[in-house]
Amino acid sequence: MNGRDVFEYALVRVVPRVERGELFNAGVIVYCRARSFVAARTHLDEARLRALDPEADVTGVRAALHAVEGVCRGGESAGQAAGDDAGRRFRWLIAPRSTVVQPGPVHTGLTADPEAEVERLLDLLVR
Repeated sequence: MNGRDVFEYALVRVVPRVERGELFNAGVIVYCRARSFVAARTHLDEARLRALDPEADVTGVRAALHAVEGVCRGGESAGQAAGDDAGRRFRWLIAPRSTVVQPGPVHTGLTADPEAEVERLLDLLVR
């Protein structure tokens, strides 16, 4: 496959008031099974968050986004998922939930460099 591997990704969305359904992208999770790679990068646009909910818990949202990154890193920062492999951590993170920080649908692509893909997608779809 010309040194390219299939990868999956999901956006991490912030839904400040779940009952209203308004959201914006605040991160991306990339998983490449062939390389046992999973990583997340996040970027919180506080102005956008406050525009949708002036009373939003910015500290709580930021902590939830950092937790997504921690689960991807594994080890102690992954909490209960610490012993799970990259695929299990990815599947856990993309499971639907009704919280302020939610995963979006999963998409696929091809990449020669999953780490670079995380940054590319963050720039393209979040920043």
